Amino acid sequence: MPTEKKISSASDCINSMVEGSELKKVRSNSRIYHRYFLLDADMQSLRWEPSKKDSEKAKIDIKSIKEVRTGKNTDIFRSNGISDQISEDCAFSIIYGENYESLDLVANSADVANIWVTGLRYLISYGKHTLDMLESSQDNMRTSWVSQMFSEIDVDNLGHITLCNAVQCIRNLNPGLKTSKIELKFKELHKSKDKAGTEVTKEEFIEVFHELCTRPEIYFLLVQFSSNKEFLDTKDLMMFLEAEQGVAHINEEISLEIIHKYEPSKEGQEKGWLSIDGFTNYLMSPDCYIFDPEHKKVCQDMKQPLSHYFINSSHNTYLIEDQFRGPSDITGYIRALKMGCRSVELDVWDGPDNEPVIYTGHTMTSQIVFRSVIDIINKYAFFASEYPLILCLENHCSIKQQKVMVQHMKKLLGDKLYTTLPNVEESYLPSPDVLKGKILIKAKKLSSNCSGVEGDVTDEDEGAEMSQRMGKENVEQPNNVPVKRFQLCKELSELVSICKSVQFKEFQVSFQVQKYWEVCSFNEVLASKYANENPGDFVNYNKRFLARVFPSPMRIDSSNMNPQDFWKCGCQIVAMNFQTPGLMMDLNIGWFRQNGNCGYVLRPAIMREEVSFFSANTKDSVPGVSPQLLHIKIISGQNFPKPKGSGAKGDVVDPYVYVEIHGIPADCAEQRTKTVHQNGDAPIFDESFEFQINLPELAMVRFVVLDDDYIGDEFIGQYTIPFECLQTGYRHVPLQSLTGEVLAHASLFVHVAITNRRGGGKPHKRGLSVRKGKKSREYASLRTLWIKTVDEVFKNAQPPIRDATDLRENMQNAVVSFKELCGLSSVANLMQCMLAVSPRFLGPDNTPLVVLNLSEQYPTMELQGIVPEVLKKIVTTYDMMIQSLKALIENADAVYEKIVHCQKAAMEFHEHLHSIGTKEGLKERKLQKAVESFTWNITILKGQADLLKYAKNETLENLKQIHFAAVSCGLNKPGTENADVQKPRRSLEVIPEKANDETGE
Repeated sequence: MPTEKKISSASDCINSMVEGSELKKVRSNSRIYHRYFLLDADMQSLRWEPSKKDSEKAKIDIKSIKEVRTGKNTDIFRSNGISDQISEDCAFSIIYGENYESLDLVANSADVANIWVTGLRYLISYGKHTLDMLESSQDNMRTSWVSQMFSEIDVDNLGHITLCNAVQCIRNLNPGLKTSKIELKFKELHKSKDKAGTEVTKEEFIEVFHELCTRPEIYFLLVQFSSNKEFLDTKDLMMFLEAEQGVAHINEEISLEIIHKYEPSKEGQEKGWLSIDGFTNYLMSPDCYIFDPEHKKVCQDMKQPLSHYFINSSHNTYLIEDQFRGPSDITGYIRALKMGCRSVELDVWDGPDNEPVIYTGHTMTSQIVFRSVIDIINKYAFFASEYPLILCLENHCSIKQQKVMVQHMKKLLGDKLYTTLPNVEESYLPSPDVLKGKILIKAKKLSSNCSGVEGDVTDEDEGAEMSQRMGKENVEQPNNVPVKRFQLCKELSELVSICKSVQFKEFQVSFQVQKYWEVCSFNEVLASKYANENPGDFVNYNKRFLARVFPSPMRIDSSNMNPQDFWKCGCQIVAMNFQTPGLMMDLNIGWFRQNGNCGYVLRPAIMREEVSFFSANTKDSVPGVSPQLLHIKIISGQNFPKPKGSGAKGDVVDPYVYVEIHGIPADCAEQRTKTVHQNGDAPIFDESFEFQINLPELAMVRFVVLDDDYIGDEFIGQYTIPFECLQTGYRHVPLQSLTGEVLAHASLFVHVAITNRRGGGKPHKRGLSVRKGKKSREYASLRTLWIKTVDEVFKNAQPPIRDATDLRENMQNAVVSFKELCGLSSVANLMQCMLAVSPRFLGPDNTPLVVLNLSEQYPTMELQGIVPEVLKKIVTTYDMMIQSLKALIENADAVYEKIVHCQKAAMEFHEHLHSIGTKEGLKERKLQKAVESFTWNITILKGQADLLKYAKNETLENLKQIHFAAVSCGLNKPGTENADVQKPRRSLEVIPEKANDETGE
């Protein structure tokens, strides 16, 4: 079937169907037949050939079609042995006849599938009058608007305008279009008509506008929600926003506001109709970007200890190129501070005229005056964030110039300097909230009993190590670098309060002797060693102490380490070379967007809680945290620029998209789309991917667009976003260049859905579920400590854990069964299910065969007379689902309390666990194993309690979705709408974390 011409209306779809398409006909037992399908010219029936059946039987009457279902959502698709090899986006089913038989088809592309689905749905709605309806209302609103634009240019009413004016007008409406492409389209049209000259008529203008400014993928989406009209009215738009975009508290007034804001035609604004152009404008606006706007401001708890946050950190901030020969410049500090950086580095050495200078010692980097840097820091310290700024002083100065440093800092920074001495009776650092507007000095400090100067070592004499190594072929271990002793003056020591630099020895020593205000710095090589060999200890260490990780001095090109290698261990200050763009800086920049770009991100709860089991190198699911499933469909791309340096290749771009997941080892994954050849302007990908996210709070998603046809610089654009900031639904992804600038008009169009492993929706940030085996249900297992009194407490927790799992699994299984009967995948929510099934509940005269009684908390379905068996099955499955929802809601609190009670009882043994274990005869390894098992069990109990709490929230959301979908579709029993029910919350709204009052910790 020819698909060169863009589909921009239902009549385009009907015409394509009359011409016909080759489709695969799927049957049970892995059988697939290639058939040619076409719509009869009279539009009364659908035929296919060749067929062993009589030609009169190898057809389906349009009037017998009950439903057109997208995706692989029938029993035949689900049972077909090669279903996994069939694209979800190319599959669709025609449900027809009194027995609701299914004709299951697979198109060669998602585009072709959309054409058939759209055309058939129009035919079902309008029957033999479809073409008459289309001709009478043929895009009237849009055509009138485009005609009006033409007339505004054709002021003399000549009936034609210049090519230049026509091109400019279209480009004003669609700035992403290239002038050359618009000109070419007009010239092709003139050539096809053997027309000379460059004047453009109104008809030609309308035709080219339709061709260039219609995005088929958005048109198909519009008709899906428009009840087969060429526009969305206020109710259609409300349904789209609620069911797909997860927006709550939508009413017709809000729909009208959106229409008035984005609909370009006056007619549409007056009538409350959103045309394809208005809908496109809306979907491409920041309102529909993938990044959740809630995260554009500070949205996390900022009252926790400083050690509980990741801190946006810069390394060698003064450099703007490489760290061996590159220039030093104060613009490095301005750039970092404007980007929200909260930890900058000052490598200070003696300079001429008694003025300290900043540069990398033992290298050829240029120097900048210390005073100038402090002046700039004073001006920009709180430009992007009001939260504390840490100055990492690497002091190599003489006593004399140290005193000059102190004078400059006191004079220029004044009251911003935080010099309050730590309270020895406390055990944690102050919070970012308490330290707002303050500058902390991280440096060496005199011993408390020392009144003068003392010898010490530099924290990170990277230049010495670098220059030493560059002169040697045999590279030594980082810790073998000769240390340099220096003297420290009392005045500088007094500026250091809660960020005293100390040398790290080993974890067990630190747990016993390190003070909470002492900070250790780790070379990335050493930090990687601990991350791999002591992942659990590293996480526990960082629960209380700040750790700074800096790049290996051997990165003389200032390349960056992967920050997530150390974030997964809880390291707060992972110092990055801000001057070096690329994947690692993309991750760093993307990560710190999630909390208003304030430079502080709260670490996952499992990395903060005193008693929690987490290993940084886990390659499986995390105890107490259930995986989420991320479903991403890459639909299309818009206006991809050529890769830099590809000028010799011409204008052709062959794009493909990588979707990458970055996080703990268990989450790291990537998948790519096919390549779309010679189309960088509007490539259609239509490919869906699924990723399991085991620790959502530490995961990031990165979209990368590459050029398949260029040898060398193939990078086109990227966008990196924390998992927690994803907005579900249909979203545009604004692409950025290699150096982080937004690429004008370049974007990806995607669909995002997030479910738990059993297919439940995501009405909250951290909704959780548990693994379910194919043959039997798996329950979270608690470990035996071999300490009788403690094991007895944990033994009491097993029954409520099983009860909690059963309540959740029964609910989720029932929901999935109902989704399948509705003909939808596990990605769908219950509002979408009710919308899908509502047409089946209407009789021939549009009287309801089934209504929902909404007067009680649990809506019931009531049959209105005799209904087909298929509908009875849906009602029965619905009733079973409602019973499982009811069981969970009514029993969750009691089971939750039992689990929490066991957790509190077990925690009473925590402080004395070592001594109790010793009395029971446990020694060394067995005692250590018992402590580890205790931590595991506490983590499981807290996780199971949270899972049940979230499942109850999810269930309440499900009931709200059923209620409002029933009202929207007019399926509610008259007079039964429950006005007390609040609308479902936005699909990514945060459930606030409660303090540990519920768990007793």
